[in-house]
Amino acid sequence: MPSIHKGISPHPIASLLCLGVLAGCASGPDFQRPAALDVAGYTAAALPAQTAAAPTALGGAQRFLAGAPLSVQWWRQFGSARLDALIEAALRASPTLEAAQAALRQARHKYEAKAGATQYPQASADLGVQRQGVNNAAAGLPDGERTYNLFDTSLAVSYDLDLAGGNRRALEALAAQTEHQRFQLEAARLALIGNLVTTAITQAQLAGQIEASAAILAAQEEQLALTRQRLALGVASERDVLAQQTQVEQTRATLPPLRLRLEQTRHLLATLAGQPPGATTLPSFTLADFSLPGELPVSLPAVLTRQRPDIQAAEALLAAASAERGVAVSGLYPRITLSAHLGAQALTAVSLFDGGSLVWGLAGQLAQPLFKPGLRAEVNATEAGFDAAAAHYRQTVLQALREVADVLRALDHDAQLPALAAGRLAAHETEVLAEADRADSGVAQRGIGLQRTDEEARLLGVGAQRREQLRARQWRGARRINVTGRRLLRLGAQRLDLGAEFQYLGAQPHHLLAGLWIGLGGPHRIHRQTQEEGLDHALHAASSLPPAMDRPSPASSWVRPSRMV
Repeated sequence: MPSIHKGISPHPIASLLCLGVLAGCASGPDFQRPAALDVAGYTAAALPAQTAAAPTALGGAQRFLAGAPLSVQWWRQFGSARLDALIEAALRASPTLEAAQAALRQARHKYEAKAGATQYPQASADLGVQRQGVNNAAAGLPDGERTYNLFDTSLAVSYDLDLAGGNRRALEALAAQTEHQRFQLEAARLALIGNLVTTAITQAQLAGQIEASAAILAAQEEQLALTRQRLALGVASERDVLAQQTQVEQTRATLPPLRLRLEQTRHLLATLAGQPPGATTLPSFTLADFSLPGELPVSLPAVLTRQRPDIQAAEALLAAASAERGVAVSGLYPRITLSAHLGAQALTAVSLFDGGSLVWGLAGQLAQPLFKPGLRAEVNATEAGFDAAAAHYRQTVLQALREVADVLRALDHDAQLPALAAGRLAAHETEVLAEADRADSGVAQRGIGLQRTDEEARLLGVGAQRREQLRARQWRGARRINVTGRRLLRLGAQRLDLGAEFQYLGAQPHHLLAGLWIGLGGPHRIHRQTQEEGLDHALHAASSLPPAMDRPSPASSWVRPSRMV
């Protein structure tokens, strides 16, 4: 006799297990984070332990610290309280950062919206009333037309099982895009700070350059006045005066472009700080406001890819492209949707919740694409997009390595410029002092000329008093030219030293900034802007100074070919 106890069929259980397994899968390959770089160093040749030192202002040696931790607030190493305050204010007021923050919030909300629509069952309630008129004749019933009110209410629930994992891949893509926006915000923050520091140093450089040029112009104008006095004494020619006048006008012509650049730099500083160009609360920077840090941390290449925002942003885009492949692949597989509804319908609102008004329903839908040739093309398109993102990532890494290598070499070589400028200054001082000594030895010959002048004046009947006045005038003129020449030599040496300082800061700020945040970096490249105007201009002015005593054609013998600013 068969048993009345019926066993449970294993087929529904197996079906449920298969559904559970499928529900836990996701279409397409999982994203694999790129491996760390197997690179020993940034450059083919090893870097020196420190940069070269020079006996000039801001010429101290800087040590490279490989693998040292990076300071988050790296700009504080410049030692400028006004710069620190400006950066803090700019971080609060910058529209660029506000836009990046809004883009990040938008990406996060998109992720939350997609997650809420796909990860949980969707439920909705409905309450309605309608008045209808029907004709019973269409159904073969008597009484003809009939009009009535219909009240209904319902609660519907639906859920997409996401067997192929397309929804999960879509969430992965949105999460990666959110990470991309986060790294973009960090990159924008670093770029803003770097531009503020660069602009502040450029402003200090231009202010010092204008001050030095104005001092050189004043010295040249004084020398022009002395040359005119020498012309009146008969020991200079019109050619000397014209040559000195040319130098004065050339130096004067360099000031307006420098002042224009200074104003433009101030406008840029205000814009970066989130203020209008005419703002009066911005600080003015000088070279004395900054100090160069003695230590420069350098991240290892393997660590660089985990620190620089531009590399991390490229990696996030690669992850998004990988997830989009899964979304496209999921369209090739079946899609199962479950739904249920429970409600009530009645002719009056009072009887809407009576037992006889209940309506309900359960439904399951299975959709399988049969003939959609475009689906395979979509998969191929996402594969190509992933390949493009991978190539972009590799290019970003290579570009970052090249930038670091360029910066490290620039820091090493640019540090040698002050030492070279100091050597040029020492050679120039030796040359001018030798000229001054030769000019001093010519005073005896100048005395013979004075005797000849005295004899000529006596033969012409000039009185002794007039002869003494003439001798005193010539001696005073010669002595004044000698002393002024030495003073201008010292002034030229000072300006040349300041020019070397300009050259060091002009070449250094961009490389130094990259050196300080070499492991942080940013998507906006800090371009090298080597500025040699200060050094060339000061060297030209110093080298064009005449000797302490006049020589035959002194202007032509002292004007050297040198590029003017």
